[in-house]
Amino acid sequence: MSESDRILKRLLALHPKLIDLSLGRITHLLDRLGNPHLRLPPVIHIAGTNGKGSTLAFIQAMMEAAGFQVHVYTSPHLIKFHERISLGSKSGSAPISEIALAKVLEECERVNAGAPITFFEITTAAAFLAFSRHEADYVLLETGLGGRFDATNLIPRPALTLITPISHDHHDFLGETLSEIAREKAGIMKQGTPCISGPQEAEADAVLQSEAERNGAGLLRFGQDWQAYEQHGRLIYQDMSGLLDLPLPGLRGRHQYLNAGLAVAAVRALAPHGMTDEAVEEGLKKARWPGRLQQLSGALTHLLPPGAEIWLDGGHNPAAGQALAQAMAEVEEKAPRPLVLIAGMMAIKDAAGFLSPFRGLVSQVVTLAIPGEENAADAGELAATAAEQGFAAYAAADLIHAIQAALEASGSIPPRILITGSLYLAGHVLEADQSKTPDK
Repeated sequence: MSESDRILKRLLALHPKLIDLSLGRITHLLDRLGNPHLRLPPVIHIAGTNGKGSTLAFIQAMMEAAGFQVHVYTSPHLIKFHERISLGSKSGSAPISEIALAKVLEECERVNAGAPITFFEITTAAAFLAFSRHEADYVLLETGLGGRFDATNLIPRPALTLITPISHDHHDFLGETLSEIAREKAGIMKQGTPCISGPQEAEADAVLQSEAERNGAGLLRFGQDWQAYEQHGRLIYQDMSGLLDLPLPGLRGRHQYLNAGLAVAAVRALAPHGMTDEAVEEGLKKARWPGRLQQLSGALTHLLPPGAEIWLDGGHNPAAGQALAQAMAEVEEKAPRPLVLIAGMMAIKDAAGFLSPFRGLVSQVVTLAIPGEENAADAGELAATAAEQGFAAYAAADLIHAIQAALEASGSIPPRILITGSLYLAGHVLEADQSKTPDK
């Protein structure tokens, strides 16, 4: 076990709850650390339900194509915690090194002195500390959960805030209605700071408009102030400054057109000196975001017969299920194959809502419990939910067993397998795919 892993394990024990939304504990710790969050480069703060990571990846790729150095903070990680904190450099941002990570984690642990604080709060403080000590032009900051009481929401005057599409998720913490959830997400708005909103349901949009007016934040809305759509194999973007005829984004799925559009709106609103249309185009094409409609090509594909495919996506709520089903339907239209779903989810998620959009598209659902996750849904219970939604369902013991079951379900025709339902599952799958011998 590395030194950073040993520290991270100790930090998990500092608070009895994994999630306890509050700003008091991290504010106190940051004050004792000398308030590193007040010494950061200009911050772009991103909240929303779906598309935060993809939108961030597009902005990062555009900025780096323009020559900017960009620090990046995201969560959760897929394989190693280091992925959450990336430091910008002239050659592009890269995950923080083991030595640098251990140093800032140890400093935060020492200064915190055993006081109650959640894992996300103290590791966010560590990210702020790391960012404050390394030069960059911008910081891309993704909220962990919600916005108003999220540990990232301590930047007094970000350069820009973004709110991606809001949908139902995390009801235990953010509220049952879209209005309640939107109000929590809108908590990142700041007076005098432009806020760009992606496509929203009417209920969420009304709240964002009201909160923007109350906070004195200029709100730029999809469909009103900017728009993006596909036309003849190109991405058309338009705002008050004019129209851009762009290549389709490198990330797969029609839902990525709007994430890409939101990213273009962001760099257009920020208008940093040196951001060219060419950099926007290059960023759209080069953006990468692992675990999002990613076709695997590593160790797991060695288990497949010729012609079969494995795809991976960390989507885990009903809106993500709809976007994924549409994306896979378009893949099916171009190259027909039996589609088999391998699903693993956390117990608190709306499994029925996530799976239902796949009706009529999926031949079989194979379920498994996410390895190493205490609050993962039981494979048998998840299979029962899938059966209630009208799918032929089978509960597998582990990942390898699930892939074998998916192959058997498709008969003699090589299938297209989509593994989905959780970013935690996506991380486990990516780790197995990158290994020499796939782990169960």
